[in-house]
Amino acid sequence: MFRAILFRKIINKTLVNIDQVKIVYFLSLVVGLLSALAAAFLKNTIHFTHILLTEGIVSESASYLYFAFPLIGMLLTLLFVRYVVRDKISHGISRVLFAISKRKGYLRAHNTWSSILASTLTIGFGGSVGAEAPIVLTGSSIGSSIGRFFRLNSKNITLLIGCGAAGAVSGIFKAPVAGIVFVLEVLMLDLTISSIVPLLISSVTAATVAYFLMGDKVLFSFNITEAFNVNNIPWYIILGIISGLISLYFSKMTLFLEGTFDKVKNQYIRLVIGGTVLGILIYVFPAFYGEGYDTIMALLQGNSGKMLESNLFGQMTDNYLLMFVFVSGLILLKVVASSSTNGAGGVGGIFAPTLFIGGITGFLVAGLLGKLFHLELPDNRFVLAGMAGLMAGVMHAPLTAIFLIAEITGGYNLLIPLIITATTAYITTRGFEKHSIYHLELAKRGELITHDKDKAVLTRMNWKKEIETDLKTARPDDTLGDLIRIISRSNRNIFPIVDQYNILEGVVSLDDVREIMFNQEMYSTTSMKDIMTMPPTYIDIKENMEAVMEAFRKTGAWNLPVLDNGYYVGFISKSRIYSSYRELLVEYSEE
Repeated sequence: MFRAILFRKIINKTLVNIDQVKIVYFLSLVVGLLSALAAAFLKNTIHFTHILLTEGIVSESASYLYFAFPLIGMLLTLLFVRYVVRDKISHGISRVLFAISKRKGYLRAHNTWSSILASTLTIGFGGSVGAEAPIVLTGSSIGSSIGRFFRLNSKNITLLIGCGAAGAVSGIFKAPVAGIVFVLEVLMLDLTISSIVPLLISSVTAATVAYFLMGDKVLFSFNITEAFNVNNIPWYIILGIISGLISLYFSKMTLFLEGTFDKVKNQYIRLVIGGTVLGILIYVFPAFYGEGYDTIMALLQGNSGKMLESNLFGQMTDNYLLMFVFVSGLILLKVVASSSTNGAGGVGGIFAPTLFIGGITGFLVAGLLGKLFHLELPDNRFVLAGMAGLMAGVMHAPLTAIFLIAEITGGYNLLIPLIITATTAYITTRGFEKHSIYHLELAKRGELITHDKDKAVLTRMNWKKEIETDLKTARPDDTLGDLIRIISRSNRNIFPIVDQYNILEGVVSLDDVREIMFNQEMYSTTSMKDIMTMPPTYIDIKENMEAVMEAFRKTGAWNLPVLDNGYYVGFISKSRIYSSYRELLVEYSEE
């Protein structure tokens, strides 16, 4: 204990004399390194857990172990989270966004390891989700913990969170540019000179570590060498529209299914329901077992028949109608499999399911267009473009989708089709839904940080700290004489009138009594009921900052009462909000 305190003192004294910018540069390298190591560790633990469990399974859907393993994995995850972690760790990217928005970059230290273990149990045992969101949460937590250890301000802690997220994405996919763009698009960090350099350092460091540890074996990689065919542009537009509509379906269905699971209060009943649904789906569609990247690789390599191996449809590969129904089932039911995994208590993200559905969508669209119009379309290009389209639509991150797929294909020969498909998908989805699946719930609560600096600062503000509770109150039956005595003990000019239960009845201001306050004849004959007025509106303490500012805008008032379920709490003034806003804006803005 003494050594830890001494070390902390040495660190604090050292930091005083070092340029904070240089500290952030150095820490971004450390965060990138640790995030990449965490990503490599997670991918390997999932891989070896998967191999250990499935090595002896007969390659047929009739093997009931495919039904049992995911349920066992989710049970172990549930027990681990409930009795060891004792904190919610699902929906990792949304948690990172909330930490940036409302907790000044604070992520609990256990997130540096708990998501890795929980997602290993879930995905390694066959849960139909991805490891990307857990590792983004892990990398972000590493950045948050290091930033807080070195006592950086909230702006630099947030920057290190972004470095951790960039390092995680870069380390998993070996895609440094995509890692940076992911932070800018999804986590919505501002692109400035002071932020781009640490993100570059972290992302490149993570990609280098990924090369060193795993070489080319980073999830999947596929080299495109053929030249782009301009004649296929209309078909990529069609693919983009279809991808956008499927993205909308995926987002809406995910939120609906997970909301339905949340209504089941008993965790073990949720586990049984989700595990049973997932087991049945895996029994029918073995491609749902785990992340699904093997299926994508098979499609890229032209081995589409592998999708139909080891399942109930395996003997009917020559039936085109059956093939169409089967592939459509993969697209439409993957969201049920992933939502059932998370709803049952598993820990994983939607990154991999999105890429899975996108790849299958691209394959299906290429096949249908080829059949209908007698075209020879490159399946592998459409698979990759479909992956970009779904990612752009679901995550509202077209640039991340474009650069990620471009980087994992080893070049930019596919850049134009990726831009066309991703942009079209994004525009299509955005026409129906303004926010991505990661941002939607936060946006509804007014807790989403955006690139609009004014809105970002207002979102960060905790207006409840500005509530003034020192105002002297009076009762409705109090007389003017009673109020004069209250005024003599107060330095405020507003006096809330509350009943015996502390329910607000009205307000009396100093201006209301200025003309009569020296008329002693009225002291005993005038009560508060005679002179109090009702405020133009009130603010519920549960409201967000956006609602508070809207109330001030509509009423033109400078002071409004704050209530909690009807009970008087205090007053909030526009001047205090503006003062707090200016202070936070200085901290938030570039120096």
